[in-house]
Amino acid sequence: MNPVEPVYGTSVLLLIAAAAVALLLVLIMRFRLHAFVALVLVSLATAMVAGVPMGKVIPTLLEGFGSTLATVALLVGFGAMIGRLLEITGGAQVLADRLIGQFGASRAPLALGVASLLFGFPIFFDAGLVVMLPIIFSVAYRFGGSLLLYALPAAGAFAVMHAFVPPHPGPVAAGELLGADIGLLLVVGLVVALPTWFLGSYLFSKWAGHRFTLPVPEILGVVEAPEGQVPPAFGTVLLVLLLPLALIFVNTGLGTLATMGMVDGGARWVTVLRLIGQTPVALLITLIVAMFLLGKGRSAAEIERIMDGALGPICAIILVTGAGGMFGGVLRASGIGQALAGSLETLGMPLIVAAFVIATALRVAQGSATVALTTTAGLIAPTVAATAGLTELDRCFLVIAIAGGATVLSHFNDSGFWLVGRFLNMDEKTTLKTWTVMETLLGGIGFLFALVGWWLL
Repeated sequence: MNPVEPVYGTSVLLLIAAAAVALLLVLIMRFRLHAFVALVLVSLATAMVAGVPMGKVIPTLLEGFGSTLATVALLVGFGAMIGRLLEITGGAQVLADRLIGQFGASRAPLALGVASLLFGFPIFFDAGLVVMLPIIFSVAYRFGGSLLLYALPAAGAFAVMHAFVPPHPGPVAAGELLGADIGLLLVVGLVVALPTWFLGSYLFSKWAGHRFTLPVPEILGVVEAPEGQVPPAFGTVLLVLLLPLALIFVNTGLGTLATMGMVDGGARWVTVLRLIGQTPVALLITLIVAMFLLGKGRSAAEIERIMDGALGPICAIILVTGAGGMFGGVLRASGIGQALAGSLETLGMPLIVAAFVIATALRVAQGSATVALTTTAGLIAPTVAATAGLTELDRCFLVIAIAGGATVLSHFNDSGFWLVGRFLNMDEKTTLKTWTVMETLLGGIGFLFALVGWWLL
């Protein structure tokens, strides 16, 4: 939904946004109001106070809620079903055993992080995390210790790939707006993303895992395979995990090639392959294949019960995540983010610093990393075009700086905050101390690498 004409000045809008976040903290942490109820209530109040016309308040709430569910619900639903099948049939344990065999028990978190970096190249954050969760839970269940030791490296890997590396939509859109070469941006993004993940996610998980003791939840039905059950072959499990990766890679790869003019984006074969590679379709195909391959020897009724059992526990996660999207949608529609970004443009900071600060402001104001990336790139694109002497590397570093700002300070208006917190069974306070801190480290470290590259290269 397009922002309404702001009724108040920037300072008042910022006070409204700060008060809304503070009210959420009080309602959820002090009065223990359920997050879903608190988010809807504060979203409604914020829309009315910020000057959204009364006739547009409910449509604004519903659009923010619905657009988030449209993105998340199918991915989480299909992903949970695939994860449940992997767990019940022993497939998750098979993959966990192979990972541990290759890396060793002491390096299990590193193994999960490396696998997630590979999966995270073409697959979006939400889908990748949900598909990997049963593997994460199986490894954590087997070796003990805090779940954060195993979950944060994987979640951080998906997050950093989603923000920094094409062909994900945020960096691609920002790169196009700033005139960056997408191929070079891919290389620069990987060069920055890998050490950023190691420092901001893997090393941080070691600290957080010892500070916060988090047991393995039963959200996806973590179970041990019944005695006598023959687990699926490693190749079968790998096929189930790599199938969505391959299908989505076809979609994103063809999209990138079409953007670069190397293939005809309107050709029928391209549109058909890209449809099959759309994340919901890819996960649906994978689920059907998983039901056939992993469900051998089980009746149709038993498979149906497994599928049904996977959906019940995630309903609350989907609703809370949708409500988080509602809150972010209200902040966008009220014009808070745009007003803040517009005022920051006039401060006269160095271009790369301004890019990071504006992206950070938009991230904090409305929650979506992709929106913060594309909006910031659009705001500074005229300045970039008018700046003489910028090299191709400079444009890539600008995109990385924007991605860093769009990653930091994930909080209540970010659907990822609720997705990670609920799946790992963390309360809001713990999620702020772990997930939010890790996201801020990832964004800040990525920006520092971009800043050094901007100065030296």
